[in-house]
Amino acid sequence: MQWQRFAEQMAVLARDLLEKKSVQETLDAISVAAVDLVEGCDAAGILAVRKGRAITLSSCGEMVEASDRIQGELGEGPCYDLARRESGDRTYRITDLTQPQPGCPAYADAARELGIGSMTGILLYTDKEDFGALNLYARRPGTFTEDIETAGWMLASHAAVALASARTIDQLEHAMETRHAIGEAMGILMERHRMSEDDAFNVLRRLSQHHNIKLREVAHKLRSEHDRP
Repeated sequence: MQWQRFAEQMAVLARDLLEKKSVQETLDAISVAAVDLVEGCDAAGILAVRKGRAITLSSCGEMVEASDRIQGELGEGPCYDLARRESGDRTYRITDLTQPQPGCPAYADAARELGIGSMTGILLYTDKEDFGALNLYARRPGTFTEDIETAGWMLASHAAVALASARTIDQLEHAMETRHAIGEAMGILMERHRMSEDDAFNVLRRLSQHHNIKLREVAHKLRSEHDRP
């Protein structure tokens, strides 16, 4: 592993990730970077487990989504187990999938059918957030040595910081859009029915509660009806 060159690539990647315009763009860029930058990596993806369900957040390479789907169906597998964080581990490495894997025998059989020879994974996390597991796949057994695992960990550390930033920006933009939509809807009610701000907001809130939908959705619906010719 040429660490000086890899460090330079990590610096460029960090800047590139922070320039992405959404969480999804950031996730996709991380998977692509893993394949491009980690020696021997043929495919990569990010898996999250939500309420027991395996969800592929991003993928680069054909075997990723099939691997995630199989682990979700079986309820076992290194990526699935890491993303659930039940063991407390933050990384895993399977050096040779052609050999028996007592921890996930059914998944190992399926992985061999997919052409996976070795794999490693690292949690994407910061002190406050857990984004899932970044999983790296290789067709050749023995690809992911201790050095390569370290390289993956370094990439994951940069990626988690970028994801935290992207999620914060997305949340702020979403909050601003919601506030703007509600403000416009209140303005329509105030103009149409000669209401005060408080009365207009209370109307929106009652509609939200009565129909059991979010206040933002009520506001969007009112604006759409108002804009119709």
